Amino acid sequence: MATLTIARAYQYAYHTYPNYTLAVTGGTLNALGDIVAQISQNILVKDHEPRPGWDPARTLRFFCLGSSMSPLLGRWNLFLERRFPLREWRIQPISFRALSKRVAADQLIMAPIGLVMFIGSMGVMECRSPRQIHEKYTDMFAPALMTNWKVWPIAQMINFRYMPLPYRIPFQSTCGVFWTLYLSMLNAKEDERQDREVALQATVR
Repeated sequence: MATLTIARAYQYAYHTYPNYTLAVTGGTLNALGDIVAQISQNILVKDHEPRPGWDPARTLRFFCLGSSMSPLLGRWNLFLERRFPLREWRIQPISFRALSKRVAADQLIMAPIGLVMFIGSMGVMECRSPRQIHEKYTDMFAPALMTNWKVWPIAQMINFRYMPLPYRIPFQSTCGVFWTLYLSMLNAKEDERQDREVALQATVR
């Protein structure tokens, strides 16, 4: 009963304030993914290494990123819905060809754009220099995109096939908790490398 009530409340909010609803949903689940990532990093730290603790600013950055990208993804899903209809009439079977085109367009167009936005936005919000942001792209973009293509096509095929349009971003964001976990740890690793490099340069000077 509680689940049904939440679903009805979400559907009402989506139809009344679609962008705000997607922004809050995406931002919250993105922040959750970073919290899980930070907990994992604290658990997996070696005994002789200091525990970094929880960085609320880092979680806030992921919330801001999720809030800004989710309305864009909502419009993208609406475009895919109209551009590649799975069937012309209700009595027709689902077109696997149209479904494949949706997934292909999502992975070949939106996935790279999303990673470019993620890496650039994180670099700016972390106050990195242009050179450091360029290094982030060099070190992170290709590995992240390859990993994306290994895990997201199946998730998006399920999403586009079975989820109604209002629930596609929440489904994607829920799956994205684990993706955010990966991106958060990848970004943190790159930040540590850059911070060590800056510290080393300071000692040399």
